[in-house]
Amino acid sequence: MVNSELIEDRLSQIRTSAVRLKKMQNLTLEQFLANPDYYAISEHHLRRALESMFDIGRHVIAKKGLGKPENYCHIIELLGQHRIINTEFSKGIKKMAGYRNRLVHEYANISAEEIYNIIATRLEDFEQFGKYIVEFLEKEERE
Repeated sequence: MVNSELIEDRLSQIRTSAVRLKKMQNLTLEQFLANPDYYAISEHHLRRALESMFDIGRHVIAKKGLGKPENYCHIIELLGQHRIINTEFSKGIKKMAGYRNRLVHEYANISAEEIYNIIATRLEDFEQFGKYIVEFLEKEERE
């Protein structure tokens, strides 16, 4: 049985980080680059949202007996294969698993422009992921 409190906590962390990141979307690239704190805040919240997303995925996979993910990409693949999240969506968001690894292991090679572009183009993925997980939780409660 999944721990809905744990999942709700991680969803809350994703939402909190997404709100902070949305504020950065309102900045031009020039404004973003002019203040190094914007990069630091964005990097932190992007990493936190990704980690929360993968925590949810690992938990659901373990509790539902859906397999043993080998890496972060595999977590997303399994969620898609088992229709926890939409299959097409899983193909697109899987790239964020690789980006999580860059944030953690190759942080010295990530530019402010790169972070800005991720925020500008991929932020909605977190909202959509949350919707799929809420739908999953509602289905679990009905069963």
